[in-house]
Amino acid sequence: MAETAFEPTFGVQLRRSRQAAALSLRQLATRVGYDHSYLSQVERGRRPGSAHLAVLCDRELGTSPALSTAYQQTRPPAAPDGATVAGPRPEVPAAGVESLEAVRHELAGSFGPGREVAEWRAVATSHAHEFAKTPPAERLPELTADLQLLRTGAAAGSATLAVPAAELAVLIALTLAELGRLRAAERWWRTARATADGSAERRIASLARSWEATSGLAEHRPLPRLLELADDALVLAERPADVACALAARARVLAAQGEAAQARQVVRELQAVTVNLSGRSAVSDSPFEWADFETHAVEGRVCAALGDTLGAYLALDQALASCRSETAERAELELVFAHCLVMDRDVAAGLAVAMRVLVELPDQWHTHHLYDAAGHVLAAVRGDEQGRAAVWDYQALLRRRPFDNRTVSSGSGSGREQG
Repeated sequence: MAETAFEPTFGVQLRRSRQAAALSLRQLATRVGYDHSYLSQVERGRRPGSAHLAVLCDRELGTSPALSTAYQQTRPPAAPDGATVAGPRPEVPAAGVESLEAVRHELAGSFGPGREVAEWRAVATSHAHEFAKTPPAERLPELTADLQLLRTGAAAGSATLAVPAAELAVLIALTLAELGRLRAAERWWRTARATADGSAERRIASLARSWEATSGLAEHRPLPRLLELADDALVLAERPADVACALAARARVLAAQGEAAQARQVVRELQAVTVNLSGRSAVSDSPFEWADFETHAVEGRVCAALGDTLGAYLALDQALASCRSETAERAELELVFAHCLVMDRDVAAGLAVAMRVLVELPDQWHTHHLYDAAGHVLAAVRGDEQGRAAVWDYQALLRRRPFDNRTVSSGSGSGREQG
């Protein structure tokens, strides 16, 4: 993330106002006529923005004159002739940006030890908190670009920079899995673990394994290997939130293996750990933190996997009451609810819920994980019920899989992943 001569206050306020209006970067960019990548740089403090941009955003977000005032208070330094630079500056070619970053990181390392590390940690944290609010295909290019800049500017073998590098690698692996690029995701999981293990923090080494185990269920990886990852994550975990992530992964893998007694015991352990986390983060956008609803969500998923529909209904009701609406995670939980309805032989209701979820959720939020959950709904339909017209309609809906046509490159090009 580039060092600048201006404070990022305007960008921070712009991001908060955009999120409050429930708009993506691309949606706001379309409305104000700016490139979405430029807006992203403004929000992150890489670019100063302009008075013109502030006025347009005030108009579109209904915040006038808050953003214009914020820009005036944190406007960039005046040009030599006394005039303030206004409007978006010409884009610097990517190769030029990387070269500048390499020089900047060398300078930061020479005169400000520790500053580079703090900056990259802030970048990784920003990506983590934007993760659940940014569609996978949109978030991947920026994640890749920032990791490339970190790699370009980082001193070789820096254990301190390995922490944000590992965090970015975990987010990339998760994103690739969501996009259905499972072989690439598995390679990135290995990279994330190796990078985390080379860092000075057990926290990220634990979280990398927890998330790999959890995502691995939808990726259909071998369950014994996923359980091994979850167990390793638990050994490495130190913070209560990290213990919770490891226990959540372990409970879900055990349930998938049909180990009912062990899975239920781990859920009880999870409940005991998270009772002290209650209220800290009722809603968390970061995969590296723990939100209140997640304990109930894990219990609901475990009960559903074990065929305990009553227990699943009770837990899912509580999770859905706290989970934000219109998110991919909520959609997945609703599909688990639909799965339980079908298991209880209320096929019509279950399919209706599942179809509503897939139809109402915007295509950019459709992921491999979502369709894995949707597949469990269909698999639960038994016997004569498979001849229902609604089942055929649902099968046709599942074949859409819009994420299959998305690219995974960080720049131009349209290639699907080949390896």
